[in-house]
Amino acid sequence: MSIGTLLYTWLHGRRVGSDAQGNVYYEERRVHPRLRQRRWVLYRHGPVEASRVPPEWHAWLHYTTAAPLPVAGRPAWAKPHQPNLTGTKLAYRPAGHDYSGGVRARATGDYESWTPGS
Repeated sequence: MSIGTLLYTWLHGRRVGSDAQGNVYYEERRVHPRLRQRRWVLYRHGPVEASRVPPEWHAWLHYTTAAPLPVAGRPAWAKPHQPNLTGTKLAYRPAGHDYSGGVRARATGDYESWTPGS
């Protein structure tokens, strides 16, 4: 995070809350008569990556809700938030992917190719 962001946050921001990852969420103190208040997040411990924002705070950041959704209201079937791992060593790679050895299972012979005119 840049010194400009920290300075703007210190001068114009009002802390709204934080999430389990330590990210802190802010909105502008000043209320503009015809504009929405700006909302932003300062990420802690790791890269600035939008997928690190949990759903409760994503809804608030994008003005879907007026207040952050409670974590306690999350349904039992909902999984905990996980960041996007694409491009990292932990990214999903199916069997046969070049980075996973590049060996695919042999075709089983149940495929019949289409021939025009038959």
